[in-house]
Amino acid sequence: MIGRIPVLDVRPLVDCGNRPAKAVVGETFQVSATVFREGHDAVAANVVLRDPTGRQGPWTPMRELAPGTDRWGADVTPDAEGTWTYAVEAWSNPIATWRHHAQIKIPAGMDTDLVLAEGAELHERAAAGVPKDEGRDVVLAVVDALRDTERPAASRLAAALTPDVARTLARHPLRELVTASARMPLLVERTRALFGSWYEFFPRSEGAVVDPAGVRPPVSGTFRTAGMRLPAIAAMGFDVVYLPPVHPIGTTFRKGPNNTLSAGPGDVGVPWAIGSPEGGHDAIHPDLGTLEDFDHFVARAGELGLEVALDFALQCSPDHPWVKEHPEWFNHRPDGSIAYAENPPKKYQDIYPIAFDADMDGLVEETLRVLRHWMAHGVRIFRVDNPHTKPVVFWERVIAEINRADPDVIFLAEAFTRPAMMHTLARIGFQQSYTYFTWRNTKQELTEYLTELSGEAASYMRPNFFVNTPDILHAYLVDGGRPAFEARAVLAATLVPTWGVYAGYELCENVPLRQGSEEYLNSEKYQLRPRDWESAEREGRTIAPLITELNAIRRRNPALRQLRDIHFHDADKEAVIAYSKRAGSNTVLVVVNLDPHHTQEATVSLDMPALGLDWHESIPVRDELTGETYHWGRANYVRLEPGVTPAHVLVLRPSSPIGGSPTT
Repeated sequence: MIGRIPVLDVRPLVDCGNRPAKAVVGETFQVSATVFREGHDAVAANVVLRDPTGRQGPWTPMRELAPGTDRWGADVTPDAEGTWTYAVEAWSNPIATWRHHAQIKIPAGMDTDLVLAEGAELHERAAAGVPKDEGRDVVLAVVDALRDTERPAASRLAAALTPDVARTLARHPLRELVTASARMPLLVERTRALFGSWYEFFPRSEGAVVDPAGVRPPVSGTFRTAGMRLPAIAAMGFDVVYLPPVHPIGTTFRKGPNNTLSAGPGDVGVPWAIGSPEGGHDAIHPDLGTLEDFDHFVARAGELGLEVALDFALQCSPDHPWVKEHPEWFNHRPDGSIAYAENPPKKYQDIYPIAFDADMDGLVEETLRVLRHWMAHGVRIFRVDNPHTKPVVFWERVIAEINRADPDVIFLAEAFTRPAMMHTLARIGFQQSYTYFTWRNTKQELTEYLTELSGEAASYMRPNFFVNTPDILHAYLVDGGRPAFEARAVLAATLVPTWGVYAGYELCENVPLRQGSEEYLNSEKYQLRPRDWESAEREGRTIAPLITELNAIRRRNPALRQLRDIHFHDADKEAVIAYSKRAGSNTVLVVVNLDPHHTQEATVSLDMPALGLDWHESIPVRDELTGETYHWGRANYVRLEPGVTPAHVLVLRPSSPIGGSPTT
């Protein structure tokens, strides 16, 4: 049944309240609802948060978001991990109703004595609910003034309209007909679930030895040699080191360089073809070292402030122990053979997908065992490969069971698939999601996509903007070269709180397998690819300094560590995009040239109220990329040259308005 005062359409709302909305510790988000009542009496509303212990904190007053819409909202900020609830309380506000009527009737001489008497009674009732040390005397003084017949009526009314009285009653209002919505669940997770910078690399390539002539077989890098790369990754400001599968690789139908079917004796195979006589998902590839070497790698990363994320790919090579031990976990063809993975026209003869329906319980149990094995060795983040090819209910069971005992464990869904599946995976438990960012390159595409991600979807889906992956080399990077790499890095690092790069991005590696292909030539998926990092740095062939600065800017500016508040501003060139993000007093304004081939000159017209400014203000802004300071106002000229000034990342420095021309 509807309440005495209707409270409708409470948001955020995930699956009609059957699943929790999501936030992280310290993240501010808006709770909103439609609130109204019959007649003309004033209503008000507030948000009530209850922490994981069930304790109710101070309620947060709501405001009408736009006059006449009956839509009310308030920003709330949970401060601890766990399962919270939130609800909206609506109530009749008799003192606000009285003020409105009194300010009309008393100047007109209508029912003056009666109106003042009603006001005195209401304020007396309100005073009873105000603590003595929080303004009770202020409200009681209003009662005395309203009943003081020796004073003019206007003076008696004025005593009830002072700012002190308004502030006191805002904190301790007189509430009637209080009506509460249902309590909605809220899952509050650790900060890394929302904010972080990821770096993906193959340990086997770090310190690898490859004979260019192909006479001597290649020698794989190890966890010990890969550990030598960690200080440089940490120095670039990354938070997470993500490793592709580190398990034994099968030999049956092993792929050769560039996905060929004729692997030679020295070819190392695809890490996602998991399993061999040396072991399966709970084993380390012998070429990488031992489990103790892995522990050393994780410990070294931790010393440098890095978390290790491990790939979890629920699939097998034909040589995986599961193939013999659990044949029921695989699909069999009529001839008795096991069906390998396909994504026509692509074929993955070296990989067997899992069939779930014959023994879902057994697969859940084994998956939990494998995940907990790696958790016991320091892994608290898993990047899940192709979760959209497995039943949603499977992941719901697995993630719920893991997070029940270990709520700090984070799962990233690598699902480049239909929107319904991507959103559902986020709703049922995945803390982060890969996105379509790689394929969103125009101003319209980026604006529409970020508006979607930062809107209702932000209550359950947290995007991770990888600029490239071992599977995805977009044509924008192929054709645009270094300026394209710089522009995409700025976009990914400033549009959303979490972004990532795959090793080689800082070197602007962009040679495709063939024209029109998103595969890299000589892809690291199929072969060792050692890189000469020192020479690249010495010769200036790296954009690592830009990446380093972007990660530093993100740490300095809270606005870039949140998802929900992004506002796009007008730029009069299609190749120039402008957007701002705000968190408290911190406001960051970003302008990017999306054209990697040509210098773009444009006028950026700012929505000043969206920045918390008056339309005619002019304020100092500091470019975090260059250190230069400008004065910006409503209209601003920019000139962005690829390879020189790909973007402005401006921090607004609030102060008293400064006159002058807002130019750069």
